[in-house]
Amino acid sequence: MATIGYHCSHEQFAPSTLLGLARAAEAAGFGGAMCSDHFHPWTNRQGQSGFAWSWLGAALQATRLTFGVVNAPGQRYHPAIIAQAAATLSEMFPGRFWMALGSGQALNEHITGTPWPPKKERQARLKEAVGVIRALFAGEEVDHNPLGQDGYVRAHKAKLYSRPAQPPRIIGAAVSAETAEWVGSWADGMITVVKPYDELKEVVEAFRRGGGEGKPMLLQAQTCYAADEEDARRDAFDQWRANTLDSRILVELEMPEDFEHAARDLRPEDLDGHIRISSDLGQHAAWLQEDLALGFDEIYVHQVGRDQEGFLRAFGEHVLPRLGLPR
Repeated sequence: MATIGYHCSHEQFAPSTLLGLARAAEAAGFGGAMCSDHFHPWTNRQGQSGFAWSWLGAALQATRLTFGVVNAPGQRYHPAIIAQAAATLSEMFPGRFWMALGSGQALNEHITGTPWPPKKERQARLKEAVGVIRALFAGEEVDHNPLGQDGYVRAHKAKLYSRPAQPPRIIGAAVSAETAEWVGSWADGMITVVKPYDELKEVVEAFRRGGGEGKPMLLQAQTCYAADEEDARRDAFDQWRANTLDSRILVELEMPEDFEHAARDLRPEDLDGHIRISSDLGQHAAWLQEDLALGFDEIYVHQVGRDQEGFLRAFGEHVLPRLGLPR
């Protein structure tokens, strides 16, 4: 059965506020939730960036929702630490936690002071990290790339002692069709983001072609709803315009100020196709129905505007019931 979930944006809201919003999303009828895992927000106007792994324990305890997180192991986080964190959540809350792993952005990873590698090396590092995480989930003692050998990840006699009966799903994060095809070869599923229909269809087809046939597909659906159309567009432009930049730019910039500068010439109409902006709740329902028809099993709606309470109330009353999914 498909899931319509709620995206919890750590970049935009304080952790305490976000915890209340997760509760409100459950009350509104959303079937799951996911969150970002950032050290910095994308822009200073967003203004927050709580630690996702601390927050996830509280959110899982405070609700009955399933939760996922998008994470980049290998630079800011050692993969053994991510395996331990994920195993602990999964042991405490069986079947309710999943994680999406990607190659990351310099925005968060540069804080270590180590060089930001090119995409090919980032992907190789991610694949190694996933191998270490899976081995730890399986209860193995992991020695990976001892000193003196090539590789991007090193682990020495690492073993998880607190493991869940069932390890969490490892979903691969992909924006481009090229990455989606690669993700299909190793991940338990794929998560991607909103883009124009034909481009999104290409990502889906590439994932299936690369080995993802029959695996779950997840979508983070960037959305901006307000009762007034102009308000919706203004809110989206204020909060999320920098995130509509080309993905090759998004992964390379280091600080919120860099994103603000790069987005200085964008116009409100440039957001079309990248953020679903509308005051028409029927249109929002139609977009989600289109995603379901394309084969997405789980859709996590990210209201990029500041008014989360109004969004949750409107979607709970007028959008979710139109999709015919159990609440």
